[in-house]
Amino acid sequence: MFTVTGTFDDGATYTLQITGRPDRPVIGSYRAAALVELHQGETVSLSPTGPMAAVAGDDGASVLAVLREYTNVLEESGSAPRQARVPGS
Repeated sequence: MFTVTGTFDDGATYTLQITGRPDRPVIGSYRAAALVELHQGETVSLSPTGPMAAVAGDDGASVLAVLREYTNVLEESGSAPRQARVPGS
């Protein structure tokens, strides 16, 4: 599992694990889980220069990208999420 610690815009903090499971992509923060669910299926950039991928619960890289885009990620630790497969690459 991959652990992420960060803050939301209102200053609330979170620590969670990205699981890579489609039914429960994150454990440890209901608010972050709701954020990931809200953006499920949307396209997100996996890094500042791309590539783009659809957000999916079983894709740890896209879940982490959502957290990086919509929260202030302070620390990442553990086994890095596997990079998403981008169609056509």
